[in-house]
Amino acid sequence: MGTFQKKIVFDGAATALVTPFKNGQVDYDAFGRLIDWQIAGGIDALVVCGTTGEGSTLTDEEHRECLRYSVERAAGRVPIVAGTGSNDTDYAIELSKYACEVGCDALLLVTPYYNKATPKGLIKSFLAVADATDKPIILYNVPSRTGVNIPLKVYKELAKHERIVATKEASGNLSAIAEIRAELGDSLAVYSGNDDQIVPIMSLGGRGVISVLSNVMPKETHDMCRFCLDGNYKSAADLQLRLLKLINSLFIEVNPIPAKTACGMMGLCSDEMRLPLCEMEDANRAVLEAAMREVGLIK
Repeated sequence: MGTFQKKIVFDGAATALVTPFKNGQVDYDAFGRLIDWQIAGGIDALVVCGTTGEGSTLTDEEHRECLRYSVERAAGRVPIVAGTGSNDTDYAIELSKYACEVGCDALLLVTPYYNKATPKGLIKSFLAVADATDKPIILYNVPSRTGVNIPLKVYKELAKHERIVATKEASGNLSAIAEIRAELGDSLAVYSGNDDQIVPIMSLGGRGVISVLSNVMPKETHDMCRFCLDGNYKSAADLQLRLLKLINSLFIEVNPIPAKTACGMMGLCSDEMRLPLCEMEDANRAVLEAAMREVGLIK
């Protein structure tokens, strides 16, 4: 393994984009403005309908329309990565096929959540989607949300598939990520799934981040990754540490509550969310506000 190079979807920073709502509906005007603002800020790719995009509370019709709209709005300026994972593999296949049809550049597939899966079930589920579609796939490992971790032996099997090109690692386990890099090399690219680990993961050969921070700081998140890709880890680490208080405050409550609240404070879109997500606690909001002021995002 590790001897062949796969086509990588992007190098650098991709924003796990929030989905703006207005009066209970997706606000496509705000969505379009967000996409344009992200691209103007130098972001390298956009992930639509993922965790931060509240994909789990979108109806099927909304989910599909968000994917179609984002491809149309981005108009080839940056890759669009579609969040199409599900705990129902048949549904993941349907949604993934649709994403390919409307021109999404890649698929982000979270591990089946709630019902979880055995290692064999994980392999079969991901391969079923890969075999049914024709775009590159980024796996998404976030055990704190799904209750299941992708072990190295599963990664080794999945990396044999030509279209399974990368993983978004949000396990927080740097030792496990080092093992993935050591064992799989270029057969499976790694993106950080945690903003506080961008520089450590990229120092091990990670290709970038799928970021929450970049919802409010696309340029700085892009720059941090660019420093790493250029081998300038000192500047990257300085930026990582300067933004650490803001990064931590964006996770002071469950994502995307703080990120959406921050976008609202900046006037990027409404901070409206769908239950079970709700407005921030006042004390936490004050912490977020202070962190945003410190880096000049709000006055």
